[in-house]
Amino acid sequence: MTAAFARILVVDDEPNQLVTMARILDREGYEVRTAPNGAEALARLDDEEVDLLITDLNMPVMDGMALLGELAKRTPGPSTVVLTGYGTIQSAVEAMKQGASDYLIKPCNPDELKLVIRRQLEIRALRREVSSLRREVGRHQPFGAIVGESEPMRAVYAAIESVSRNASTVLLSGASGTGKELVARTIHARSARAGEAFMAVNCGAVSAALLDSQLFGHRRGAFTDAVGDHEGLFRAADRGTLFLDEISEIPQALQVKFLRAIQEREVLPLGATQPRKVDVRIVAATNKDLREEVARGRFREDLFYRLNVVALRLPSLAERPEDIAALTDHFIAQMAERYGAPRKIVTRRVRQRLFAYAWPGNARELENVIERAFALSDAEEIDLADIEPALESRAPEAPFTPAAVLPTLEEAERTLIAAALERASGNKNQAARLLGIDRQRLYRKIDKYGLD
Repeated sequence: MTAAFARILVVDDEPNQLVTMARILDREGYEVRTAPNGAEALARLDDEEVDLLITDLNMPVMDGMALLGELAKRTPGPSTVVLTGYGTIQSAVEAMKQGASDYLIKPCNPDELKLVIRRQLEIRALRREVSSLRREVGRHQPFGAIVGESEPMRAVYAAIESVSRNASTVLLSGASGTGKELVARTIHARSARAGEAFMAVNCGAVSAALLDSQLFGHRRGAFTDAVGDHEGLFRAADRGTLFLDEISEIPQALQVKFLRAIQEREVLPLGATQPRKVDVRIVAATNKDLREEVARGRFREDLFYRLNVVALRLPSLAERPEDIAALTDHFIAQMAERYGAPRKIVTRRVRQRLFAYAWPGNARELENVIERAFALSDAEEIDLADIEPALESRAPEAPFTPAAVLPTLEEAERTLIAAALERASGNKNQAARLLGIDRQRLYRKIDKYGLD
């Protein structure tokens, strides 16, 4: 960002201070705007965008702290530098906790002023460049590492495209292993918050006390082991996205506190007396029916409705078997890179077995099966012996029949073709795609096995 294109807003109730700073910045080539208090600064920001805001803390009408609180609600907002006197440096520290990027001690040394401004504009330019690069990558790989072209997945992509345009709270539901965190990360990466932090926590993996500290932070001395201040994930994700996995497991004692954080956009760290403003987008996930949890009294109804603004259900792998082949190839490429090995070839028998299996653990289970085959075999191809020990022994769900119980190859082939036709509702083109063969070959097999 060059000086000629940087617009700076200086907010101070001292006219002489405004004039002095405006002259210094004008000589540096910046476009300078001024305001005597926070209220007029906000009015200016409604009319035009600025790259950097420099504000005094002590002002009438609306002081610097109140101005910072209002700026926190604007995403993205300008970078902010606060001005403070020698005796009020603690106020500057508090201001930085509220979102200020830096501070200067009055009266400002012109060289120090120029240095701080240049540094903040460079940081802002780098953030914009990162966001631009993320968008460019997104155009070539629009849905990140999510794999699948089935109808259920196309519906998921459409929903991601829609919710990424706003900051609404999203509730993801689906069985374990369906990729809820992957979808949450993709929503974040495609949103206006992509340049900010993405923080994740599994609400069912930690105790209530630890989860309170992890989410909302704590002050030193709040409990026995609190030897220092901890900002918490809400504040760490400020202006970004907070992903809460297994939200159904959040203890009831914390549900009220969590509800307040969403409603009031502020958090109260353990041991603190004053709440902290936060601007966080919430993406929550659950593998349970939250409505049923509400009915049983295990989850607050008001919290459920706060979370259920945009609901997105992720399909199980059994609902999109046509994606199994693409997921298999994707995981093979991943494991080859991870292990520094050539990509393995998947035999036809393995592909048939993977297609016939029920996948109760969904895509995560498929990934584990492929990783096991890479870890335990030096062969160039993956065969049945490499995957069978990792698959569950129970029979897959209808309409599939496990290949292991079929006595002949022809019977296995007939069963797979019949299953594909049933899955495709009789659509032979789609069935051919599911099986990975051309239509003419499928027609010959249909005639051979009397499946028309």
